[in-house]
Amino acid sequence: MKAIATLIKNIESGKADEKLLDLYADDGVIEYQKERYVNALNTFKKLYGDQKVSVYSAPGRSEVMGNHTDHQHGEILAASVNLDAIAIVHENDEGIIRLKSDAYPEIKININDIKLKKSEKESTKALVKGVLQGFVDRGYRIGGFEAFVTSDVIIGAGLSSSAAFETLIGTILSYLYNKGRVSAIEIAIIGQFAENVYFGKPCGLMDQMACSVGNLVHVDFADPANPMVEKVDFDLSAKGYSLCITDTKGSHADLTDEYAAIPKEMKEIAGYFGKEVLLGVTAGELLANAADLRDKFGDRALLRALHFINENERVKRGVKALQSGRTAAFLSEVRASGNSSFKYLQNVYTSSDVRHQNVSLALALSDMTLDAAKEASRVHGGGFAGTIQAFVLNKNVEKYKAEMEKLFGEGSCHVLKIRKYGGVQVL
Repeated sequence: MKAIATLIKNIESGKADEKLLDLYADDGVIEYQKERYVNALNTFKKLYGDQKVSVYSAPGRSEVMGNHTDHQHGEILAASVNLDAIAIVHENDEGIIRLKSDAYPEIKININDIKLKKSEKESTKALVKGVLQGFVDRGYRIGGFEAFVTSDVIIGAGLSSSAAFETLIGTILSYLYNKGRVSAIEIAIIGQFAENVYFGKPCGLMDQMACSVGNLVHVDFADPANPMVEKVDFDLSAKGYSLCITDTKGSHADLTDEYAAIPKEMKEIAGYFGKEVLLGVTAGELLANAADLRDKFGDRALLRALHFINENERVKRGVKALQSGRTAAFLSEVRASGNSSFKYLQNVYTSSDVRHQNVSLALALSDMTLDAAKEASRVHGGGFAGTIQAFVLNKNVEKYKAEMEKLFGEGSCHVLKIRKYGGVQVL
């Protein structure tokens, strides 16, 4: 830990530029990040005094392929991006956590009182307590600290702001109290536990794994307690492409039931075959029993099960295409993934509010703007609202960005970089 004045001096003098460039992978954002870090340090000082501090970062993530496969023990391909949550942190010996996040009220937690409380569900406090309990359950140390957290991960935009936050808290606890020895995979699993059990959202493990591990990552969840994690060496920019995420400004409010229905329906189909999840069920088995499945669970559940089985195979093919440098084949799989999500998974808009179809409209505009043979777009993340993802040729990025922002507003289209790191101590 270092004095706040020392850290600010190092940042403003340029001594931290190389480290920031390595982290954010874009020299165009370095001045923004320097100002952001200095403002965060000064805010911490106003809140908690002139303490010695350290700085931590955890990225948002972009799901590349594997839409709603993780919770069925399938495979995903995801990437950490250069939007992140950062925390200015001072360790204390009081056993108390005081955390202020941007404009939200401060939360205060006694580390001896971290039991699950129903009244705290769907709150930031629940997430922190869930991570603390996850560390305790695994035999790791926990302790008190003061922290100011600020994030530029777009909330509600499918970039996993909650998973970034969980990863951030896990990274802080790992470095402060466990000598940085808690693995990125364990931090991800703990983050999922916090979100499932304490926060009350039945998410899979993809978001947390991508945020915690970092880079472009292929994960096989066949054994969810010990997922297979493989980093994929692929330089998107060197191939002439940019990753564009457009926030369509759709609201995620009141969509928890929509998200929960997807794993619920998939697991109902799996149960028909005596399984807890769909992994291991074949398309042939689904079609052979289609009449009975439709009668018992409805058409949508069957369609969603077919999406999972085919999407899982698409991930395998997409990873192999990247590993062998076949960009066109990879983009073909991305387009097929988006098509399946729209038609079979049916998570592009909610049938309870057909008047608002932001994501559908963004995909339609992308189809009209992009080169269908060389570029690709698809729904991003959990779906129903929020964002779309597009792989756009560098030469076409400004045109694409301008078209999307005409419809969804200035600043809605984000041109992102894939960052090499998950949760880290920065300074």
